[in-house]
Amino acid sequence: MVKGPGLYLDIGKKARDLLYKDYQSDHKFTVTTYTSTGVAISSTGIRKGDLYLGDVSTQLKNKNITTDVKVDTDSNLRTTITIDEPAPGLKAIFSFIVPDQRSGKVELQYQHEYAGISTSIGLTANPIVNFSGVVGNNLLSLGTDLSFDTASGNFTKCNAGLNFTHTDLIASLILNDKADTVTASYYHTVSPLTNTAVGAELSHSFSSNENSLTIGTQHALDPLTTVKGRVNNYGRASALIQHEWRPKSFFTISGEVDTRAIEKSAKIGLALALKP
Repeated sequence: MVKGPGLYLDIGKKARDLLYKDYQSDHKFTVTTYTSTGVAISSTGIRKGDLYLGDVSTQLKNKNITTDVKVDTDSNLRTTITIDEPAPGLKAIFSFIVPDQRSGKVELQYQHEYAGISTSIGLTANPIVNFSGVVGNNLLSLGTDLSFDTASGNFTKCNAGLNFTHTDLIASLILNDKADTVTASYYHTVSPLTNTAVGAELSHSFSSNENSLTIGTQHALDPLTTVKGRVNNYGRASALIQHEWRPKSFFTISGEVDTRAIEKSAKIGLALALKP
């Protein structure tokens, strides 16, 4: 893909990843193996309180076509077929879930030096049509994200975003919920050598007049170990440490405490991902 403004989902992504990625209060275990023909097989188990969930997925790559198949504990079979660059800058994605007959969807993504477009349509009689587009460059970009329900004739989603990228900082402004919620985020690289960064996200809801603020940071203790921390205006403080104990295999432990109710037990999450 050519380098440009990216897709709409890339607006504010750096700050979101810093503040929310890898934090969890569940216990998760993932093992990935590869067959002699190159097929990847992954098994995942998750414990959410007293509930146990799991899935098995396979991934097969053949030239520019990738096929992903996943089966979960609810007996749902999810299949995704991705064709990468059938034409320059283009990606085609076809997905469906068995036995949900209304889950079929076709998506096209196109990335250009000055634009990024993603559009999808459900394979039903009255589908939901999604469209998102970004124009600009790798410095400044402006985008919109729309969903239209052909059954009701109404727009179910209407969002807009602005993204500014400089050498060591990224700032974004996003309007969600049909302009009812505005979110501003900031990501700043303090030291590239130690992967040290700080970030913040501020959201305001016009209908409820509520504000939410989250501030976080990350730092690499060494090339294989990263620590992260965050706190929000509701008094919830979280931290995690992630260690790559072998290539592509990660062990992550995270915790969260409510500083306004310190007598409550802290939430502890564990994640172990093993790859050969």
